[in-house]
Amino acid sequence: MNQEIKLLKDRRLYVIFSITLIGVLGVASITPALPKISQIFQLTKTQTGLLISAFTFPGIFLTPVAGVIADRWGRKRVLIPSLFLFAISGFAIFFVRNYHYVLLLRVIQGLGAAPLTSINTTLIGDFFKGNKRPQAMGYNASVLSLSTASYPLIGGILAGIAWNNPFVLALLAIPVGLFVIWGIEEPDIDRPANFKQYFKEFSQSLFRKEVIAIFILGILTFIILYGAFLTYLPFLLTQKFNLTAPQIGMLLSCSSITTAVVATQVGKLTWKFGSVTLLKIAFVLYFLVTILLPNLNTLIVFLIPVMLFGSAQGLNIPSLHTTLANLAPDNQRGIFMSINGMVIRIGQTLGPLIIGVGYAIDGLSGAYYLGAIMAILGLVVLFSMITDKTRI
Repeated sequence: MNQEIKLLKDRRLYVIFSITLIGVLGVASITPALPKISQIFQLTKTQTGLLISAFTFPGIFLTPVAGVIADRWGRKRVLIPSLFLFAISGFAIFFVRNYHYVLLLRVIQGLGAAPLTSINTTLIGDFFKGNKRPQAMGYNASVLSLSTASYPLIGGILAGIAWNNPFVLALLAIPVGLFVIWGIEEPDIDRPANFKQYFKEFSQSLFRKEVIAIFILGILTFIILYGAFLTYLPFLLTQKFNLTAPQIGMLLSCSSITTAVVATQVGKLTWKFGSVTLLKIAFVLYFLVTILLPNLNTLIVFLIPVMLFGSAQGLNIPSLHTTLANLAPDNQRGIFMSINGMVIRIGQTLGPLIIGVGYAIDGLSGAYYLGAIMAILGLVVLFSMITDKTRI
């Protein structure tokens, strides 16, 4: 308990929290507005999904580059310009009335967002060791979840007034950038003498079976999250219950609040059961949720799989990040976490497209059953590539 109190008094943790808040803003705040945006611009569901994919796509290519820069020249040299680019390009969307220009600005905003969700966990690995690391990852996941609970609610209210209002929230990245400038020092890590040595050491560490498994699990997680849950759940709720954007935001917030509560306990659960067991439980829950969602017709009962999904996220995300941070050498943690960010971006980008295949085959039911297949693949990876002895 004393260790937890001491950790929560560390100012560096709150700088990391603020970065996390911006890292998820670009998707969570506009998700409830997607049906309204679709109506305003007369878009298909696939075109609407591109508003998510356009934002996440740049991270596939930029995030590993950002990781190399962060390892070689410093974390803050990546974070500060990224935050300001995110703010300016995101706010610019407020003034745009052409769908193609919106997509272009979403790509630019995605360039700014790309390093944020990997450098923040890199900083946790840099600053916190031992038992503090999974605790810090859990708290960070709780902040992430509370933000994904708040942003859909706020974004839904703003979108209820006008479709473009949620994009004003991008301006929050400006004070966060200032907080990074004055709130933390650059982490003190041993840096390789040159790029040749850096990439040689990195290549030796990267291709471990456990590392590859974590990357695959990250892709599958975000295919489920960004495809089945964030992109198609608003349409499912509109079709089944005729909910408004603010109401959709409130329901999505229930999942995120559950994630926040569960994630605060990940440090204790990791110490007791190990990360592998927590990951297995999470993917079993993903499977159950994606099977249940298209088959429930009562709104109150619908809350059960929504909250189960939140529990799965609370167990999964901090466990994935802690495991990878532990596997990464100190002077390669930036590139490790950034490659993880890249594969997550792949999952985020492919999510609406892959789950869209299921939708094209059998409507919303097909979308969720394809999500269930993704969950099964995750369990196959866990049982075949990571053993229970890997208590990391």
